[in-house]
Amino acid sequence: MANRLADATSPYLRQHADNPVDWWPWCGEAFEEARRRDVPVLLSVGYSACHWCHVMAHESFEDAGVAAFLNEHFVPVKVDREERPDVDAVYMEVTQAMTGHGGWPMTVFLTPDARPFHAGTYYPPSPRPGMPSFPQLVQAVAATWSSQRDEVLRSASAVVREIARQAVPLPPSTVDADALAGAVVSLLGEFDRRNGGFGGAPKFPPSMVVEFLLRHHERTGSVEAISMATSTADAMANGGMYDQLGGGFARYSVDAAWVVPHFEKMLYDNALLLRFYTHLARVTASERYEQVARDTAAFLVRDLRTASGGFAASLDADTDGVEGLTYVWSFEELGAAAAAFGVTPEPNFEDGKSTLGFVSEPGEEVRASLLAVRAARPQPGRDDKVVAAWNGLAIAALAEAGAFFGEPTWISAASDAASLLASAHLVEGRLLRTSRDGVAGPSFGVLEDYGCVADGLLALHQVTGSIRWLDLACGLLDTALSRFAVPDSPGAYHDTADDAETLVRRPADSTDNASPSGASSLASALLTASLLSGADRGARYFDAASAAVTRAGLLAARAPRFAGHWLTVAEALVSGPLQVAVVGADDSRRASLWAAAVAHVPGGGVVVAGEPSSVPLLEDRPLVDEGPAAYVCRGYVCDRPVVTADALVASLTANATS
Repeated sequence: MANRLADATSPYLRQHADNPVDWWPWCGEAFEEARRRDVPVLLSVGYSACHWCHVMAHESFEDAGVAAFLNEHFVPVKVDREERPDVDAVYMEVTQAMTGHGGWPMTVFLTPDARPFHAGTYYPPSPRPGMPSFPQLVQAVAATWSSQRDEVLRSASAVVREIARQAVPLPPSTVDADALAGAVVSLLGEFDRRNGGFGGAPKFPPSMVVEFLLRHHERTGSVEAISMATSTADAMANGGMYDQLGGGFARYSVDAAWVVPHFEKMLYDNALLLRFYTHLARVTASERYEQVARDTAAFLVRDLRTASGGFAASLDADTDGVEGLTYVWSFEELGAAAAAFGVTPEPNFEDGKSTLGFVSEPGEEVRASLLAVRAARPQPGRDDKVVAAWNGLAIAALAEAGAFFGEPTWISAASDAASLLASAHLVEGRLLRTSRDGVAGPSFGVLEDYGCVADGLLALHQVTGSIRWLDLACGLLDTALSRFAVPDSPGAYHDTADDAETLVRRPADSTDNASPSGASSLASALLTASLLSGADRGARYFDAASAAVTRAGLLAARAPRFAGHWLTVAEALVSGPLQVAVVGADDSRRASLWAAAVAHVPGGGVVVAGEPSSVPLLEDRPLVDEGPAAYVCRGYVCDRPVVTADALVASLTANATS
């Protein structure tokens, strides 16, 4: 049996390399083999940090009897959803339509031409109420394929027609100040006033929604918006979802009160939350939010940074097959520190253990001691593939946090990650989705890669002043505009390029979920680039960003919880984001002007410092009295240049309240 997964870029695929199942990666040869043998394809989709993916692998894919049946009656194909988000998106839509829910592992049965005819998620090794066992399922599917082929093919064709019918862009709808205020009202209706966050259990970090609420407060002074943002920030940071010892956030809370997490740690969550807590610390001057931001940045650099300079995708939920083993504690193990972490003799987790919350600061010595004990335990596995989009989010977060908190090592880490993307992921102007050990994988970048990487490079351009990052970002945006746009639907975008592999449907999902949608991330980057790239190019980018937000207007109005990033971009459009150009040699006066700008420019604004004419934003901005000066502009209106930090703050404050 060929071991086709052994050399995969994806650690998730490599985890399955030694299964008795004769796995194929997603490739044309796998479907050709299904046609040759006249058997269906079993598509299994998951990711490295997925707990139930590990469970199903152990229960079913490591079972010799199950594997023998699969190998005889199917062509089994294994996909890492993080490496092939396009494949995942298409068949997740099918799974949700067929079952009413989705999730991973995802189990889909396909015809040899990739049309789906049956779908589900996790299946146990023995029957449960309302759920067949996996052996029962595959036996039934194989029998149906053999005895009712025509019906199966008709069903598959009907599924493909239905998902194609639904794949039309939303009509344009304006997102103005009234629409943004309406989104806040809608969010108030879904806000959990007791526990923070939105909805019930399981509760995911609403990173982009709270970022929108923060920006809305900055523009309008809304008490409701800042209250929802800070209540949610407090609840997340004080609960078990936040790593009280090592920093960083777990994927989600299994309960509504943020007590017990699902322990996997994802790069995208932590990058988005680092950015949010940094911005929240800037607005509120809260020491607690600053500490959360600092510890989360430290987690990213310490635990997720790879030898190649990028950032790993995730840390596993399991350690030695036990979820949360590394992170939970007994009351006795904590001793006198238990009260600081809210741990009582009555455990809140499993096997007499508890997760840690935040009641009071335990002290650095206690924290260091507990971290040393934890470090001696078995540690969760790390998925060390580098995903372009998620690294773009990390670059933006570390660059902004490094500038605001005065931590140049974070900016350096962001620059290293950007250099890796430029050298390993960018080939003739096109992005590749993943790399591992500095070697790029075979999958082409999707729209979120272009949008998030461009956004990260633009943040890095601002904090370093290097035109290299601006030029690379604009190149990615130009490619995205030409390759991903939906013809005859201005502002609408596909998630795959026009020359990407043809699937049963070309995916185009504008919904913000755990991370920004491809289209909203592109809109964000376009808007920022419009302020940084000069007049002609900037006008084109601004128009494209505005059209994209308008195309998402109905989504933002009807489901603001799933349009957080869109609403964030819309806030910047409505406020008319500020531009601050700090010109002059790198001396103490320029440094003080830069620091004042970074501390006071509201969300969506841009700040660049450097010699006159070194980059587009600094062109035609002369020195004042032969020394550094700051220029503040909003839209096409600029204030007179100022030469002191106090005068700059006054100018920014006047703009913010005008």
